Amino acid sequence: MKSILATLTLALAALAGPSHATSNCDAQAAEKKLAGAAKTSFIKKCEEDAKAAGASSCEAQAAEKKLAGAAKTSFVKKCEQDAKGGSAAAACDAQAAEKKLAGAAKTSFLKKCNADAK
Repeated sequence: MKSILATLTLALAALAGPSHATSNCDAQAAEKKLAGAAKTSFIKKCEEDAKAAGASSCEAQAAEKKLAGAAKTSFVKKCEQDAKGGSAAAACDAQAAEKKLAGAAKTSFLKKCNADAK
């Protein structure tokens, strides 16, 4: 039952977009009472799964808009880049919050984390 619920949650996260995927992954981690490295690892895998589902979502959006050829390729490429960038930044923000960073330490951490994600 839990795996069905998790699968449905991931599918809904993929449809909702990358910003909702992050909050869904955080919620799932909280539900499982994960902390520390286990939480970070779970959230990372959850977001990767949502991103993979999001890639197929980009294809679906292109089909819905009836795009073809270069327009479709360009749209899908931008859609996937947007999905990737948003989840990486959100993951870094979540890690900074988990570490209770503030001020210059947070700024430095986010800069390095976002650079590593790219």
